[in-house]
Amino acid sequence: MKLHADKPDTLAITAYGEGWVAVNGQHHTTSLILTSEGQVLPWESQRFEDLTPAHFEHLAEVMSEPPELVVFGSGSRLRFVRPAVLQGLMARRIGVETMDTSAACRTYNILAGEGRRVVLALLMDT
Repeated sequence: MKLHADKPDTLAITAYGEGWVAVNGQHHTTSLILTSEGQVLPWESQRFEDLTPAHFEHLAEVMSEPPELVVFGSGSRLRFVRPAVLQGLMARRIGVETMDTSAACRTYNILAGEGRRVVLALLMDT
């Protein structure tokens, strides 16, 4: 599926498929972090079962100021992490929305296109 941001200077998910996404046309097959400030970073998390609080606490630090929201793409199917894993973000009053990868990509594009401070964390299925 092809996707486009409303704001032309924003990094956006331009396409995605099973186990991959394209950020402004550049293909990625490993888990990644995308920020509305224009950063594409590797995310050390590779398996849903291995997610820890540290994986999510790191997301609060990747932007110059904390994000309003973290959008977590859990892979091809919707899976929720334990609330204790998200406690660090919740303590900082950073919202977390969990969805499958395709919904997370669309949601990130909309929020970033609106100029919101958002971080997308995508867990790729392997």
